[in-house]
Amino acid sequence: MSQAAPLPAFANADARDRINAAHAKNGVILIDPKATYIDAEVCIGAGTVIYPGNVLEGRTVIGKNCTLLPNNRLRDTNLADGVRLESVVAVETEIGAETTAGPFAFLRPGTKLGARCRVGDFVEIKNSTVGDLTRISHLTYVGDSDLGEDVNLGCGVVFVNYDGKHKYRTQVGDRAFIGCNVNLVSPVEVGKDAYVAAGSTVTENVPDASLCIARQRQVIKEGWVEERKRIGKL
Repeated sequence: MSQAAPLPAFANADARDRINAAHAKNGVILIDPKATYIDAEVCIGAGTVIYPGNVLEGRTVIGKNCTLLPNNRLRDTNLADGVRLESVVAVETEIGAETTAGPFAFLRPGTKLGARCRVGDFVEIKNSTVGDLTRISHLTYVGDSDLGEDVNLGCGVVFVNYDGKHKYRTQVGDRAFIGCNVNLVSPVEVGKDAYVAAGSTVTENVPDASLCIARQRQVIKEGWVEERKRIGKL
């Protein structure tokens, strides 16, 4: 069976204009309707502001008073009221009220963000729940995990969820603080109010209200460079 021919450009443009005009009539603010692409089944609440370059696909639902800054792509994604996104790709994701994400965040299927969360630049989240007020500021991968409320993830945190054959989950309790460049090797649990020192690779559960340090001691060899030069190794 042959595939249906694509609609000509003028037909696509006409459909886009009709859809965008209907949203504008319902109180949605489109900065540049000619550069905004909204599928027919998308629902958008009044007071939402949409900048150029947004592509809203499938059964996406957007709440009231959201701000979609340039270059988001949302597919089958639900946004509560007051969400603010910039250069975000979100697929089959739920985003709670007043949460902000981007620029350059990738929210993969199964992601559920709570209210007033912060997801920063170059963050990827997949098949994970994130509690209210949790902050994932930048350069972090969260996969197959459950994070509590008011958790802080530092820069460069990686949830090591795959052993080459199976995926495993990680649990992080409320108010936990995960330092920069930490590897959480699943399956592992970090308790409530716990701290994990920067640079740690965590392979065992961390109890509530404790500090986890999992790194080798620093070693300094003074004169190493000069000696290597002397023997011709540098």
